[in-house]
Amino acid sequence: MNQSAVTTTPVSDGVRQALEISLRGVQELLPQDEWVKKLARSEATGQPLRIKLGLDPTAPDIHIGHTVVLNKMRQLQDLGHQVIFLIGDFTSLIGDPSGRNSTRPPLTPEQIKVNAETYYKQASLVLDPARTEIRYNSEWSEPLGATGMIQLAAKYTVARMMERDDFHKRFTTGQSISVHEFLYPLMQGYDSVALKSDLELGGTDQKFNLLMGRHLQQEYGQEPQCVLTMPLLVGLDGVDKMSKSKNNYIGIAEDANTMFAKVLSISDTLMWDWYTLLSFKSLADIAALKAEIAGGRNPKDAKVMLAKEITTRFHSAAAADAAEQDFINRSKGGVPDEIPEVSVSGAPLGIGALLKQANLAPSTSEANRLIDGGGVRVEGSVVSDKGLKLDAGTYVVQVGKRKFARVTLA
Repeated sequence: MNQSAVTTTPVSDGVRQALEISLRGVQELLPQDEWVKKLARSEATGQPLRIKLGLDPTAPDIHIGHTVVLNKMRQLQDLGHQVIFLIGDFTSLIGDPSGRNSTRPPLTPEQIKVNAETYYKQASLVLDPARTEIRYNSEWSEPLGATGMIQLAAKYTVARMMERDDFHKRFTTGQSISVHEFLYPLMQGYDSVALKSDLELGGTDQKFNLLMGRHLQQEYGQEPQCVLTMPLLVGLDGVDKMSKSKNNYIGIAEDANTMFAKVLSISDTLMWDWYTLLSFKSLADIAALKAEIAGGRNPKDAKVMLAKEITTRFHSAAAADAAEQDFINRSKGGVPDEIPEVSVSGAPLGIGALLKQANLAPSTSEANRLIDGGGVRVEGSVVSDKGLKLDAGTYVVQVGKRKFARVTLA
C-alpha cells in the first residue's frame, strides 16, 4: 500500500508508535511528514489533534466494510486525539458524485434524518461515544447563504474541478454533469475549514474531496489538514468490494449466528486482510498468529478468533460464544436450540410444496434443485427423492447449512 513519502523528521518513540498505528492498513497518508509534525506538536503541547470523518447518511444501514475507516478512527481516538463524527445532512441534499457515472438523486430531509439516527447508533458500536464529537454540517453550511456560497465557489477553478476522474469521464463520454454537483466537493472541503480539522479520513474514492479540504483551509488561512485514505474491504466472495448489491456483505445489524458463520466462510488468504483492517489486535499479535499458522496450526483457529472478535464487537462476548456453539452444532448436523416454528396444511404433501409453503425455498422448482444438490434434510436424513410425500406430523427440516424450521404439517 502507498503510504506516501518516508518521514525525515526526527521523532520520539511515542510519535513513532502513533505513526505506526496511523499507517496500519492505510492506502495513503498525505503528506506523511506533515502528519508526523502534527503528532510531535501534539505530544509536546498535550493538545489533541482534531480528526474528522464525514459520512452522508445515504442508506439506512451500514455493513462491516463501512467500519474499516471507523476502526482507524477508534485507533486514533485511543491515542488520545479528538475524533469528530460528521453527519453530512447538508451535503446529502446535494448528492455525492464520487465514483458515479450519473447524477446521484438527492435525498429528502426526512430520509436523511432517519438514516442519520441509524448511522450514529451503529457507528457507536466501534467508536467510544463518550469521547466522540458529533456534528452536522448543516450547522455552518445553511448559514453560509448565497453570498457565502458564491465566495466559496470563487476559490476553485472549473479546470481543476474537471481534473476529477468521474467528472472527466462523464464529460468525455457526453454524459451530463449538473452544476450543483460541483458544489459537493466544495462543501465537503468547507467542512474541514469549519471544524479546523488536522486530519480527514475516507475511502480511496474520496481522495479528491479530502484534498479539497486541504486547499480550502489554505485559502482561509488555516494550517492544511492531512489526508488518510483506507482501502475498500473485499467481500465474502474474495473478489469484489463488500456491497449489498453483490450480496457479499455482513451487515453490522445481522444476528450473531449469521455474522459468525459468514466470517468463517471467507478464504484463508482473505482472512489476513480482514485481520489488518477489522481486528483490534496489534500487528505484532497478528504476525505471531500468522507464524503459528505457517508452522502448522489449523487456519480455522485464527478464523474463529476473528469471527468471535467481530461478533463480540457488534453483539456481546456471550453472543459470540453462543454463535460458535451454534456453528459447531450445525457442522455436526445438530439442530440449533432455537429455530422457527412453521405450520402448513395439505397432508400428505410433497416435499417441494412443503419447502415452498414453509418459506424454506422461493419456489417448488428451486426446492427440487436443492434436493438434487443434496441440500435438504428431514429429521436429519438427506432427501434424495423429489417425489417424497410427508404425512401429518411435525418435522425438523434443514435447507443448506444454516436454514432450519420445525414444520407442523396438518
